[in-house]
Amino acid sequence: MSGPVDLRSDTVTRPTPGMRQAMAAAEVGDDVFGDDPTLQELEERVAALVGKEAALYVVSGTMGNQLAIRAQTRHGDEILLDRRCHIFDYEAGGLAAISGCQSHPLDGDRGRLDPTDIGERASRPANDHFPPPALLCLENTHHRSGGSLVPLAALEAAAAAARAHGLRVHLDGARLWNAAVASGIPIDRYATVADTVMMCFSKGLGAPVGSVISGPREVIRRARRFRKMFGGGIRQGGVLAAACLFALDHHRERLAEDHARAQRLAKALAETEGLAAHPGPVETNMVLLHLDDPGDTAEAAAKRARTEGVWVVPFGPRTLRAVLHLDVDDAALETAVAGLRRALAWPRAGAAGQVAASRTV
Repeated sequence: MSGPVDLRSDTVTRPTPGMRQAMAAAEVGDDVFGDDPTLQELEERVAALVGKEAALYVVSGTMGNQLAIRAQTRHGDEILLDRRCHIFDYEAGGLAAISGCQSHPLDGDRGRLDPTDIGERASRPANDHFPPPALLCLENTHHRSGGSLVPLAALEAAAAAARAHGLRVHLDGARLWNAAVASGIPIDRYATVADTVMMCFSKGLGAPVGSVISGPREVIRRARRFRKMFGGGIRQGGVLAAACLFALDHHRERLAEDHARAQRLAKALAETEGLAAHPGPVETNMVLLHLDDPGDTAEAAAKRARTEGVWVVPFGPRTLRAVLHLDVDDAALETAVAGLRRALAWPRAGAAGQVAASRTV
């Protein structure tokens, strides 16, 4: 690739030539009237893939999560979830604004929730003082922990604790594709822990738009109605669905390449002498870089990296995030390593000449 190496997210990918051809050739109808054949094919295929009765295409992961919550709760219900999960941190307060629910954040460990904590909150006496607990939200991979894998056993234990008290379970699987490839555990095995599951096509799979929620037929019927209510009805959505179908056929197994390049990026930076940052553990396609200089900030470091032709994002006051994806090949990885070495060298002033930026990965 030419130009800057964009590692801000795996959402920045451009459609491949084959994907564009599939979009141009897509057979379409009007999905609001229920007659777009390509969207229907996508929904049916995903439902079968995850072992659920039905699925619904939506324009974003946030919309998918919020529809799943709205379709399974009533106003005044309580939602249990990880304090650092995407639904709590990154969805613009939709839990309260759209579903009218109270969130009860739990302290997790890289996405792993303690079943005892779940049970204690879910088993409070049913009286007029307490909001009724209705739903547990889980996440895999865990975004705030740098794309960490949440073990299947941990998900199962959390779900069992919730169901023991009558709660439903939703799985935010925006990058569940990555989890399945990295762990070797099939998607449908992960999906069994939850009543509903959301997965994104526009992240690691490289489609330009779209996510999908799957679950019981009645829940998905309610979600479809709420999608219309929120203005999310899709007309000739087959053009978008065709890109997602192409991604399913061509981009799933290659996620292993992104994971391998993330490992190589972290290793190259960890082994660089004089670097004023150190990478955290890498399990999928994300690398978190923690700044060592207490006087440095993620905002300033990201600006320096940008001047070196590498785009990363602040992920906390002194942490940067880099995400490997479909548009980053080996040559781009080499460029990214060299640029980050220059941007994060110690001392930073005049650092370009102090680091062996030509070192390969």
